[in-house]
Amino acid sequence: MNAETGPDAKQARSREQVWTVLIGGLVLLVGVLSALWLGPTVAQKKAAPAVPQLTPSMVPLVTGEEPIQLQFTKAGCPVCHIIPGIKGAEGRVGPALVLGLTGPQRLADPGYRGNATTVREYVIESILNPGAYVVPGYPDRAMPRWYGQKLSAGALENIAAYLEQVRDTSPSSAQ
Repeated sequence: MNAETGPDAKQARSREQVWTVLIGGLVLLVGVLSALWLGPTVAQKKAAPAVPQLTPSMVPLVTGEEPIQLQFTKAGCPVCHIIPGIKGAEGRVGPALVLGLTGPQRLADPGYRGNATTVREYVIESILNPGAYVVPGYPDRAMPRWYGQKLSAGALENIAAYLEQVRDTSPSSAQ
């Protein structure tokens, strides 16, 4: 009997086939596990909402002595919000700032966790503590937590006074 065709050769080929199947199966298993493990992470990164990323250095100090249009513009509010009467305020990341209409509803919402009792207080609180109430349908933490540091007390008061008067929902309405 020939060594290449005998029982030892058959056993060697059989062992080689078993090892080939085992290694192939192991590679396939690692590939499937990697796809299952990493797949959702990649999909989550692709599906993340496009929220503008702002840093404190990107927002100049708003003193409150500027015209109201400039206060909103310097503060960056128009980037994320629709604000009737403020030119260019057509953002879609945050809710429309029509607080003369929506402020009382937000204060009465069972999900409201803040301390404000008036619309003016609510506006200031929303800037200084944006997590006190997140309008349903909008992402939490989209509003930077440091925003209030860029607005003087006068600017906060001016912005709040303006927004509590806004009742018209058309972006171009003059206030």
